[in-house]
Amino acid sequence: MINHIETIYLTIVLAPLVGALLAGFLGSAIGRAGAHWVTIIGVGISSILSILVYKHHIIDGAPDYNQAVYTWLSSGGIDFQIGFLIDPLSVTMMVVVSFVSWMIHIYTIGYMHDDPGYQRFFSYISLFTFAMLMLVMANNFLQLFFGWEAVGLVSYLLIGFWFKKESAIFANLKAFLVNRVGDFGFLLGIAAILMYFNTLDYVEVFNNVEQHKDTTITILSGESWSVMTVICLSLFIGAMGKSAQVPLHVWLPDSMEGPTPISALIHAATMVTAGIFMVSRMSPLFELSVTTLNLILVIGAVTALSMGFLGLVQNDIKRVVAYSTLSQLGYMTVALGASAYAAAMFHLFTHAFFKALLFLAAGAVIIVMHHEQDMRKMGGLFKYMPITCLTCFIGSLALIGFPGTSGFFSKDLIIEAVHHSSLPASGFAYYAVLSGVFITALYTFRLFFMTFFGKENMKKEVWKKLHEAPAVVTAPLLVLAVPSLLLGLFLIEPLLVGDYFGSAIYVSGEHNVLSKIAAEYQGIIHFITHAFLYPPVYLAFSGIFVAWLCYIKYPCLPGKLVNRIGFIYKVLVNKYGFDDFNQIVFAGGVRKIGHFLSEFGDIKMIDGVLVNGSARSIRIFSNMIRHIQSGYLYHYAFAIIIGLLLLLVIFVHRAGY
Repeated sequence: MINHIETIYLTIVLAPLVGALLAGFLGSAIGRAGAHWVTIIGVGISSILSILVYKHHIIDGAPDYNQAVYTWLSSGGIDFQIGFLIDPLSVTMMVVVSFVSWMIHIYTIGYMHDDPGYQRFFSYISLFTFAMLMLVMANNFLQLFFGWEAVGLVSYLLIGFWFKKESAIFANLKAFLVNRVGDFGFLLGIAAILMYFNTLDYVEVFNNVEQHKDTTITILSGESWSVMTVICLSLFIGAMGKSAQVPLHVWLPDSMEGPTPISALIHAATMVTAGIFMVSRMSPLFELSVTTLNLILVIGAVTALSMGFLGLVQNDIKRVVAYSTLSQLGYMTVALGASAYAAAMFHLFTHAFFKALLFLAAGAVIIVMHHEQDMRKMGGLFKYMPITCLTCFIGSLALIGFPGTSGFFSKDLIIEAVHHSSLPASGFAYYAVLSGVFITALYTFRLFFMTFFGKENMKKEVWKKLHEAPAVVTAPLLVLAVPSLLLGLFLIEPLLVGDYFGSAIYVSGEHNVLSKIAAEYQGIIHFITHAFLYPPVYLAFSGIFVAWLCYIKYPCLPGKLVNRIGFIYKVLVNKYGFDDFNQIVFAGGVRKIGHFLSEFGDIKMIDGVLVNGSARSIRIFSNMIRHIQSGYLYHYAFAIIIGLLLLLVIFVHRAGY
């Protein structure tokens, strides 16, 4: 029998699903208002209940909940179940996912007001929320994989929402294919877990990891690999796809082809953070593979720095924020590699709010600018959009890690954690994320100054109609601005010196870098003032100053600089050649293989030989034998007698007479 607490958990998951189904199948009957009301109410119920569950588990200290809801399949003595694991890690993700999604649902009323696919859009985003909640609440790898693939499927539908645009179709197909590469590795990792642990239940796997820490497996050329390393590498390949790490990052910038609320939903608290959450959840496995941890450090560091550079040369306001997301995901990945899982999740939480805020602020600008996204055609919007400007400023400060904002606490914690790590790759990772602080501040305030200050570069017909975005758009901005400013103040102590995550995250003694930082912690005020003794704060201030010089004081400087470093600028504009490589080798190569298979396999072999060839052979054979059909009975009798004689000769010959 389902008890009271199970009912709450089921409601949290199913409320967005019900809203999605009603808006999707009954959209024409309930109308546009009905579609947004059923989905907003559904996600709102999930959000409020998630907050209550958060209070129950985090504040009141209730024990973890781990129960199966039902058994989906039993095979070979293994039960494949659907169930929930509610602990500090999952419950915090539940609050972040549901609340940010709720704000995006409300914002969507204003942004998609005139879109003909209004009901369909609300159905998709509510379904996306359901899939993400299934992922973070799962207590087994089967349900995790279901949620993992479901968010991928719905993101495909959302990125290509405007399906009449060729660029949108290209972008959603690109996202789908690139994620299939990562998901193939993810599936191999799950299969290896099932093979060696004979279960897909999280707790059972985690309780038995020590038994397999020295187990090896032979792969290619007779070399032995650690089973745990193979499993962790495979799982991390999946995380690279979902959380857009180099080289599987190429789908994320193109996902900007979808409507702005989707950019916020995918890039803030949901799909792209799934990989970070998954690695944190699997910390008992990853702690047994130093090889994988070093690889994670390198991949995260390269992503954080290289994607930040690309943000400097983007002129599309949404793409700047998108490359910012890529860079910040690199920071989270670096924290995972340093075994600072709590710091990675801390930055995930804070980033969800201020990045959603920045995307929605960019969307508000796009609405007012009549869907113009080029920052070179903006400027001076502060006078017309003060609320949007203020909230964007708050989000920008949080993104660069300005002292006291939520992003400051989480980003500073990551940089310090990497600095304290003793892994071989930590030195490179430290200087990469340190350099990234300056780059982040530069591209963030480049966006801010080009959009809201300086010369007004918009068209005359746009300039005459400039005004603040409607209240249904600005209200979510104001709500998201609060946690963007204050969330870090409330979470830093429980995460650093408290036992916030409890047993949800495991870190071995030799990798516990956060314990070293916690030993030096003397309170929030000391944490802020202590930061002024180290480079990150000054690098952030320097980035703001350089952005002011280049885009406010001397706006001619960037053009002169481009002329001097033309080759480097070209490399950055071409995104290091990743897109060209994918077009020529990956996509182009697949097209050529497909064309060859179509020409040779389908047209020549199947159609030419099997289908048309068979018909042609039958026609030739028929033409040959039809001549013996004379219609005379004595001809047929003669043929029968000859046939019988031949059979008799064969029989006598075989019998040896």
